Amino acid sequence: MYRHTFVCPLGKLLLIATDTHLTGAFFSGQKTTPLHAATMPPGPSEPIIREAQAQFEAYFAGRLHEFSLPMAPAGTPFQRDVWRLLCSIAFGECTTYGQITARLGLTREHARAVGTAIGRNPISIAIPCHRVVGADGTLTGYAGGLSRKAALLRLEGHPAQVGIRLPVVGDARQHPLDLAPA
Repeated sequence: MYRHTFVCPLGKLLLIATDTHLTGAFFSGQKTTPLHAATMPPGPSEPIIREAQAQFEAYFAGRLHEFSLPMAPAGTPFQRDVWRLLCSIAFGECTTYGQITARLGLTREHARAVGTAIGRNPISIAIPCHRVVGADGTLTGYAGGLSRKAALLRLEGHPAQVGIRLPVVGDARQHPLDLAPA
């Protein structure tokens, strides 16, 4: 395993990879950063690290909307199912924890387990957990911090701000605002 940290518009981003796959992308200060990351050998010249950094930089520059990196996040089969589904959320789209739960064929009682799996996503941005919002459109739960989640959503065209609800298409719990005629 190799590590490399580079500065992006939202702070430092730590990349962790094997010889062939990206296994982690963590913002500085992120609680889910592996404790042993500091003991990994530096790998800025490793091809997978160079490609990952190039794709992250292209994303932040607005030139990349879909990552095409070989990724191998470590997790349980359930977590990997959730993360695989997150990868199907297109650039510029948002979904809710409830919608993810339903797409997995699970009942509402499983939403907390889905949220926990999303929160343990080890590859920030490339596995786009930042595109998942609360049922009412509020920004909730992001390991890199809500201000970063809002910044990532703004980069993708959403008027996201911490404490402000985003409209979520297809969630029956959000109702359109009815305005009385002027």
